Amino acid sequence: MTTSVGTSSATAGPGAGGGGDFARLSRRIVAAGLMERRPGYYAVRLAAVSAAFAGGWAAFLVLGDSWWQLAVAVFLAFVYGQVALVAHDVAHGQVFRGRRASGVAGRLFGNLGVGMSYGWWMDKHTRHHAHPNHEELDPDVAPDILVWSQDQARAATGLPRFVGRYQAQLFFPLLTLEGFNLRVASVRALRSPTMKHWGSEAALLMAHIGLYLGALFLVLSPGKALVFLLVHQAFFGVYLGCTFAPNHKGMPTLTGDAPPDFLRRQVLTSRNVRGGALTCFLLGGLNHQIEHHLFPGMPTPHLRRARKIVRAHCAEIGVPYHETGLIRSYAEALRHLRRAGEPLRVPRG
Repeated sequence: MTTSVGTSSATAGPGAGGGGDFARLSRRIVAAGLMERRPGYYAVRLAAVSAAFAGGWAAFLVLGDSWWQLAVAVFLAFVYGQVALVAHDVAHGQVFRGRRASGVAGRLFGNLGVGMSYGWWMDKHTRHHAHPNHEELDPDVAPDILVWSQDQARAATGLPRFVGRYQAQLFFPLLTLEGFNLRVASVRALRSPTMKHWGSEAALLMAHIGLYLGALFLVLSPGKALVFLLVHQAFFGVYLGCTFAPNHKGMPTLTGDAPPDFLRRQVLTSRNVRGGALTCFLLGGLNHQIEHHLFPGMPTPHLRRARKIVRAHCAEIGVPYHETGLIRSYAEALRHLRRAGEPLRVPRG
């Protein structure tokens, strides 16, 4: 589903160019107190995640050289995903008031905690929020391995061209490599001249790698250490991918240099996932993706309350608001991947 934002009236929608639509929504959100900080919530959440992280590694040390460590590997994969979700909230300024405090916490949770460069991810994620699902501007839909539209498929060469033919079937297996991919991309980013806080980024990232590999190969036999590493990183990649995939994958992609106004750009390219407290916990609140993209600085526990206001406002101005169940969201993403790769399955004439 590719939309040329320069020509599509469907994308523009009623009141296109109406910055007032978002201004009215923003006033309602602020009046409801939903942009106010929640220090108590984040104090509990950060303490719980830190305790789970410490507890997982304590169990690793106590178990020693045992195949039961694979259960610890799976548990730590989940914990690493939760740490990454905390780093995400920190990056959006939801936790700390000051940018300096957010940066320090982000590098501790990101670089040292899970081995992902906070600076690299911040740059990438900021561009994603500014241009969600834009084929030329959003790095999350760049055709590096997968293709996200039939135009990308037709232009694909090399690995994306081969993988694109079967990408719907390969999507979840490929997620097992996402943990490794994050680390490779993070190390590569250290060579960038634009990397801010290079010293602390590099030191904390190398400390994570050294401590992680040191713990594995000092406590476990080489064979068990290698299996632990593979299981831990594979499950971490799958969990992280399953957390972010429902948000935009399968929603319309944009092209061109005249995007719709801010509200429509965020709402039309995002998908909400219905569910209760468990869904919110597992997805870190990002199941309310529409509200998060409209108000990135909104504390996670307020997103559910904001949903009613945003949904009603979208109905008033005639902007489609897409929400579905978790399993359905994955099905929609896979169907989109299959459609996008279709040109690669058609024999060349």
